[in-house]
Amino acid sequence: MGKSTFGKCLRLLKEKGIREYIECAKSIKKKYHDQIDEQNVLKSYGNLICKKHRSAALKIADKQKYDVAILDDGLQEKILNYNITIACFNSSDGIGNSFLIPSGPLREAVSEYIYNNYQVSVSPDKILITPGGKPVIFFAALIFGEKDAEIIYPDPGFPIYRSMIKFSGAKPIPLILKEKNNFEIDIDELSKLITNKTRLIIINNPNNPTGSFMNESKISNLVKMLEKYPKVAIMSDEIYSKIIFDNNSMPSLLKYESIRDRLIILEGWSKTFCMTGWRLGWSVWPTKFIDFANKLCVNDHSCPSSISQYAGLEALQGPQDEINKIVKEFEKRRNFIFEKLNNLKNMNCFRPGGSFYAFPNVSKSNLSGEKFSEVALNNYGVALVPGTSFGDSAKKYIRLSYANSLENIEKAINRLSKI
Repeated sequence: MGKSTFGKCLRLLKEKGIREYIECAKSIKKKYHDQIDEQNVLKSYGNLICKKHRSAALKIADKQKYDVAILDDGLQEKILNYNITIACFNSSDGIGNSFLIPSGPLREAVSEYIYNNYQVSVSPDKILITPGGKPVIFFAALIFGEKDAEIIYPDPGFPIYRSMIKFSGAKPIPLILKEKNNFEIDIDELSKLITNKTRLIIINNPNNPTGSFMNESKISNLVKMLEKYPKVAIMSDEIYSKIIFDNNSMPSLLKYESIRDRLIILEGWSKTFCMTGWRLGWSVWPTKFIDFANKLCVNDHSCPSSISQYAGLEALQGPQDEINKIVKEFEKRRNFIFEKLNNLKNMNCFRPGGSFYAFPNVSKSNLSGEKFSEVALNNYGVALVPGTSFGDSAKKYIRLSYANSLENIEKAINRLSKI
């Protein structure tokens, strides 16, 4: 395809915008037919839209004339594999106008993916495909939450845990993750929180927001403790299962048959395959709970986007080599940010073992995490998240995402050093 045609394709995509991405694909395919090199167009446009970050922080950037360094969210800055987007384009003719119940190839592909990674056989009929991972948290809270029930969740942790527990009517019981323990679960402390009212325990490994990671030995000890409470269900949020450093691998709770009959696994495409905006997640449910979860799916959202499902299928069945590359890149950034943050006078940071977050303690600045984040954004043009967004125990912390370029990370750290 010549430069002129290529340029027209890009202009058409840019004019239409991301909201009409698929309609653009149809127009381009009709107009340029066999002239189009989809790979090049998608790659160029994909990089373009990923640079257009829509964080509210940019409003302050305009007001203050800053080029804001965005370290507040967990959005990777590029698409992992362009074959995923091409699969979406190729499936767009008519399919997007109909329901696509995820009971066929996609669930089978997830089942195969689980076996290839953990050597555990999971029947496709125990797998749910949902529009992202949040519905899984919501459904678990609805199934197990009720008045006088208790649900244990990590603090600091993903804020949706606590909000969904409250919504269900259950009492949220925070399991405090302490810096002195590298923000890992204190098994004895967890055991003390379990009562006859406990219905569900939520575990997140690797952890958001801290970046902590519990290895197989520690997870085995955790499971031994959980075996003592056979009436308590467990939800293991493993969405960062592939983003683990230092040659470690994921000790999924699926490997432990002794708890499998009450275990819910939350996983998905957003982190491993850089597909956050595609809104696609998968989960594994025990036989005794899967029917309830299916009914909630039908009544809540019918099915995930059919286009996203085709993209998800390609992600699982297509090339996987880019995953290792991006994890190596994240590890490089982890090492960089760990060293640089600990050289600052106003904070210290433990070494993350997974995900793409750092969770520094800003006590040395004599500011709370909230005030530090406010000053960082308004005065220095760095977007962060205060620790209190993730729990009451994290008042002296901030979260930085290194799902960004080293250039932007270094620019942000240089600015933070002035606070």
